[in-house]
Amino acid sequence: MSATTKPLTRLTIFSLQGVQMKTFHTTWLMFFVCFFGWFGLAPLMPTIREDLHLTKSQIGNLVIVSVSSTIIARLVIGKLCDTWGPRITAIRLLLVGAIPVFLVGLAKDYTTFLLFRAAIGLIGASFVVTQFHTSMMFAKNIKGTANAVAGGWGNLGGGVTNMVMPLIFATIVGMGYTKSEAWRYAMIVPGVMMLAVAFLYYKFTKDTPAGNYKEIGHTESTQEKTDYRILADWRIWSLALAYAMCFGMEITFDNVASLHFVDTFGLSQSSAGFWAGVFGFMNIFARALGGIVSDKAGSRFGMKGKGLLLGLMLLLEGVGIVLFARAGSFPLAIASMLTFALFLKMANGATYGIVPFINEKNVGLVSGIVGAGGNLGGMMFGFLFKSKALTYVDAFTYIGFAAMLVSGVVLITRFKKSEAAELVLAEKEVAVA
Repeated sequence: MSATTKPLTRLTIFSLQGVQMKTFHTTWLMFFVCFFGWFGLAPLMPTIREDLHLTKSQIGNLVIVSVSSTIIARLVIGKLCDTWGPRITAIRLLLVGAIPVFLVGLAKDYTTFLLFRAAIGLIGASFVVTQFHTSMMFAKNIKGTANAVAGGWGNLGGGVTNMVMPLIFATIVGMGYTKSEAWRYAMIVPGVMMLAVAFLYYKFTKDTPAGNYKEIGHTESTQEKTDYRILADWRIWSLALAYAMCFGMEITFDNVASLHFVDTFGLSQSSAGFWAGVFGFMNIFARALGGIVSDKAGSRFGMKGKGLLLGLMLLLEGVGIVLFARAGSFPLAIASMLTFALFLKMANGATYGIVPFINEKNVGLVSGIVGAGGNLGGMMFGFLFKSKALTYVDAFTYIGFAAMLVSGVVLITRFKKSEAAELVLAEKEVAVA
C-alpha cells in the first residue's frame, strides 16, 4: 500500500493535497453547514415566538424535538457509514436534510413548525459521518486530534449561525419584507449551502485513502458483521453520558442562549445572537485543543490518561455552568460563559479522542451511540427549560451539577485496556509514526 493510500500520520490543516486532506476539509465543512441548517432558527426565535405566538412550554418542546430526532438518526447513520461508506451516507443525508430546511418557512402554526423542526433535527447526524470519515483518513497517533479539529470546526457552525442569521434576517427586512416573511426566507440560505456541499462531497472525497468501498471490494456482504455484544461494554455508555453533558449542553445552549440573553439582560435579537455566537465560535480552537491534549495524554499515560483528562474537563465545565447560572451581571455572565465553554468544548474533543479506540472493528456504531448520547442529553435538558416551575437560571444550575456528577462516573471508568492490548496499540503507533 503506497503512502498516498494510507491513513495520514500528520494533520497539515492548511493543505489540500491528497484525498485524505481533501476529505478532511470537506467533511468538517459538511458538518459546519448542517449545523448552520440545524440551528439556523435558534437566533431568530425571539421573532418566531412573537410571530407564531409560542408559549414557554412550546418553546421547550421545540428545543426537545430539535435534538431528540437526532438520537435515532445518529444510531442509524453510524451503521450506514459501516455499510454504505461515509461518502454516500453524507451525500444522501445532505440532499434529504435540505428539504425540511427549505420548507420550514411554510409553517403557519406551532404544530407544523414543530414537525419541521423535528425533520431538520435529522441533519444533526452529520456529526457521526464527520467523525467516522476522519477516523478512516488518519492514523492512530493523530486520530484524536484530527477528529477533534474536524468536529470543532463543524461545531463552529453553531456559533456562526447565531451571528449570521440575524444579519441575514435584518437584510431581508431591509429589502422591504415583514419580520414574519424574513425569518422564513432566511432559511433558504442554509438549504442552498447544504446542496452545494453535497456536490463537493461527491467530487472531492473517498470512503478510505485507498478508494471508495466499491472500488476496494468492501461491500455489505464482505464487511465484518457488526458485533452487537459491544453494547455490553460499559465504557461506551460512560462516554455517552460524558457526551450528554458536554455536547448535549452545547446544543442546548445554542438553542436557548439568545432567548436567555434577551429575557434576562434585555439585549436585542442581534446582540443576543452575537454573544450566543461567541460561545459557538470558541470551537475554532477549543475542541481541537481537547483532542490534542487527549492524544498527548494517551501517548504518555495510555487510555487511563485520556479518561482522567475527560473527567477533569467535565468537572470544570460543571463548575463554570453553575457560575454562569448565578451570574448577577451581564459581564460576569459572559466571563463565566467563556470559561465553561472552554472546558465543555475540550471535553467534546477529549470524548472523541477515546471513541475510536473502544472497538476498532465497529467505529461507526460506537461513534453513533456516543453521538446519540449527546443528543439524549440535549433532549433531557430541554425538559428543564420547558418546565413552568423552573427558570432558565434554575435549569442551567441543575445541568452544572449533573456535569459534576458525571465527571465522577468518567473518573472511575477503566478505559485502560489490558497490558497486552496497550502494548499492541503502542507498537502500531510506532509503526505508522
